[in-house]
Amino acid sequence: MSLLRQGRWYIVIGVAQWLLDWATLVGLSHAGLDVVVANVCGRMAGALLGFWLNGAITFARDDAGPRRRQALRYLVLWCGNTVLSTFGVTTVATLSDLQWAWLAKPLVEGALAIGSFLVSRHWVYR
Repeated sequence: MSLLRQGRWYIVIGVAQWLLDWATLVGLSHAGLDVVVANVCGRMAGALLGFWLNGAITFARDDAGPRRRQALRYLVLWCGNTVLSTFGVTTVATLSDLQWAWLAKPLVEGALAIGSFLVSRHWVYR
């Protein structure tokens, strides 16, 4: 599969993931849940959607869908990105306020997405 095709699907699926992630963060933190917990919950929701769709569409192989090895690699990638994302969002929330953290979330996730694509293409789904 071509890099261009994978890149397009990764972006489309990434936007869906991000919308679910961001809406979960905003909804839970607005309801009073701590921003750290809300961010992790949002990332979990987005990760489940992304793993399934990227495995089935973006990095699909003829022989099978996502496998156990891919799931474990995805979990490692997700944990690292979740630590970085949570650090970024909570830093903004601490230095300013919750609304700025909500606005910073897309920037943090966008920066992480670039590296995630390369790691997913060359390690997670290979």
